[in-house]
Amino acid sequence: MKAISGAPARALAPAVEWITLACIAGCYAAWGGALFGLAAGFPALGWALAAIAIAFHSSLTHEVLHGHPFRSTFWSEMTMCLPLGLAVPYGRFRDLHLAHHRDANLTDPYDDPETNYLDPVVWARLPRWKRALFRVNNTLAGRILIGPALGQALFLQAEWRLARAGDRAVRRAWRLHLAGGAVVLAMVLLSPMPLWAYLAACYAALGLLRIRTFLEHQAHEKVRGRTVIIEDRGPLALLFLNNNLHVVHHMHPGVPWYRLPALYRAGKARFVAINDGYLYRSYGQVFRQYLFRAKDPVVHPLWRGR
Repeated sequence: MKAISGAPARALAPAVEWITLACIAGCYAAWGGALFGLAAGFPALGWALAAIAIAFHSSLTHEVLHGHPFRSTFWSEMTMCLPLGLAVPYGRFRDLHLAHHRDANLTDPYDDPETNYLDPVVWARLPRWKRALFRVNNTLAGRILIGPALGQALFLQAEWRLARAGDRAVRRAWRLHLAGGAVVLAMVLLSPMPLWAYLAACYAALGLLRIRTFLEHQAHEKVRGRTVIIEDRGPLALLFLNNNLHVVHHMHPGVPWYRLPALYRAGKARFVAINDGYLYRSYGQVFRQYLFRAKDPVVHPLWRGR
């Protein structure tokens, strides 16, 4: 599958994408309302709204790293200066995700930063308890419940190695992240929401996001057959900013989220042919099929080594 550059789309885009900017403002308003409004009188509702706002903030971060809502990269990135989810620095999310968009490397256990597949050699060396964790993580329920902890542990391990090796980009991203995270935590401590509840909301947000990433990509001999379409138009599609139409996004990474459904409808037959029919009708179908059953093996089924 050949990714189409986002540059032409950005050149035709307005100076300000007001829909996305309104979503960003609404996200911060919902987050503030959860902490300083609902948390006092309705703590359960406040916690739930905080988790949803944090997950939505991650979806908006994804839009920003692809060049929205401003033509100016600086002003777009300034909208994401507060890391509401605390887990991943913006600079690292940006760099790793853009590396993931090298479609020729999709699902590669080494060169795709977002893959869940392991090299058979690595798998063979794992102790039984780690294999069990990875197997549970390959069900949708496992990905939601333990996926955030497992993913964050692996991410921090890799980041620590890079930082110790002197990677300046990684160190700079973490310095900025820690500064922004300190502001977020200060606001949480000033709010009626307990810190433990906020951290639990951050974890729940990561679990929500793993519903989207669970089967975004599959091992397939052809690059074009590795990226999914989920034809969902419900709340989760909105929460994920239509990234469920994932093959459309990978082919047109510069197109803003609100144009993806029309683009898909206009070329549905072509997109389904391109990704070799890797399609689900809704997230309901995904839950029914894979809540307690693995869709894929942990070991990359087509891996031939290097």
